[in-house]
Amino acid sequence: MDEQQGAVVPESVKFRGGAGWIAADRFPGRGPARGTAVMLHGGGQTRHSWRRAAAKISAGGWDVYTLDARGHGGSDWAADGDYTIDALVGDLRLVLGQLEHETGDPIRPVLFGASMGGMTSLVTEGENPASARGLVLVDITPSVEPEGIARISEFMRGAPDGFADLEEVADAVARYQPNRKRPRNPEGLRKNVRQGADGRLYWHWDPAFHRLGANLDNRRDNHIRTAAAAARVEVPTLLVRGSDSDIVSSKGIAELCDLIPHAKVTEVAGAGHMVVGDDNSVFVERVNEFLESV
Repeated sequence: MDEQQGAVVPESVKFRGGAGWIAADRFPGRGPARGTAVMLHGGGQTRHSWRRAAAKISAGGWDVYTLDARGHGGSDWAADGDYTIDALVGDLRLVLGQLEHETGDPIRPVLFGASMGGMTSLVTEGENPASARGLVLVDITPSVEPEGIARISEFMRGAPDGFADLEEVADAVARYQPNRKRPRNPEGLRKNVRQGADGRLYWHWDPAFHRLGANLDNRRDNHIRTAAAAARVEVPTLLVRGSDSDIVSSKGIAELCDLIPHAKVTEVAGAGHMVVGDDNSVFVERVNEFLESV
């Protein structure tokens, strides 16, 4: 693995998904081998949201893969506009089938899932037992708060005409995440946007994903499915909640613990729904404690 100015540079890899190629980064484990971790981002994010966490976790001997969901980042868009949970779970199962030990045996990774990625991980393991070695759910439970979901949907549907430059992108992010300090140099946001034919910058996801449907907006059906899946989860499970989250409530946590009695819960003080970005150091610390038991 190369390193530039002390920063870990991952290997770019890709997997075959149900709608085309799934873009991914691999952070090879350093030190004694511990296993494999696969990280799934939330709706509207990209694999780069995990970069700092993945680099630190790989330092502990974990081989870490961060994936772009279909229609996000560098992954192919779904020609038929299918971004349902069924499609996302299908993609993850295809990726897991392509991850193999040198012996040719299938790998059972620890699945990390933030928001939409957590729903995908939970349903995948619950409906296909033994897919994973463990689950790390980042600020997501079967029951979610409607006000928080509405705020995410509003943000994702905002700026249909794009942005003139990265400064406008930074302004939009600052309005959505007022708890974070706006960066003086917005260059780090370039990976979150794509340049359109008109020269303007657009969020790096397929516009068809705005029709969230079964992904986020259909709370009733999602709750029924994710709750049923959670009740069948037997692998070690950790829920990491941001103390200021408007998505996961105490009621949602209680329900998850009823469905997965062995689940562990930890809260990151001062963090919102985007826990990893709000306090990466504490997130990694809590996760490493959990990984010691997996």
